Amino acid sequence: MREVLSHKKLDVANWVEIIRAAHEAGVPTTSTVMYGHVETPRHVANHIDLLRGIQVETGGFTEFVPLRFIWQETKLFAEGRVKPVAQGQLDLAMYATSRLMLRGLIDNIQTSWVKIGHELSTLTLNAGCNDIGGTLMEESISREAGADAGEYTPAEQLVEMVHSVGRIPRQRNTVYELIDGFDERTETADYVAGGWSGGS
Repeated sequence: MREVLSHKKLDVANWVEIIRAAHEAGVPTTSTVMYGHVETPRHVANHIDLLRGIQVETGGFTEFVPLRFIWQETKLFAEGRVKPVAQGQLDLAMYATSRLMLRGLIDNIQTSWVKIGHELSTLTLNAGCNDIGGTLMEESISREAGADAGEYTPAEQLVEMVHSVGRIPRQRNTVYELIDGFDERTETADYVAGGWSGGS
């Protein structure tokens, strides 16, 4: 699967070795999965299970971020190897399943407004996510693949997204420590949505 998506790039075994070494050296890392391309549900389950195993051993993952494959401008789509998958049901199922599989191991599940847009990202806060992500400043990978959610979201909009589902926004740093003196008017920030049982 990785060879199909990332031809001649780092293979799984080497990635696992690097991640374990980082965690053993005290360097926390993120974890992700890309979905909505040529994978099967079994591929996704195996991937999350691999992350679970690493987390049990090292405890080094700070969060898990499901990332929808943006297909519009990709070679895989142009070659007919990827079919468009409608947004909505798959995304909510992906986030909810991730929460169920990782609960108690990786507490922070981050939505990606860059990949799935603001409205659907807001809905994911009721489907397992406790992290709305950050403002970003200059995102190009998703944009060049065809995403249209934008490259920047003002902090005020992220705060409103969290409030709209009855959650309490809290600013965090990269390793998920909550920042005191939270100010909803800040220009740039990363946010978790408080109130999720088992999350931040």
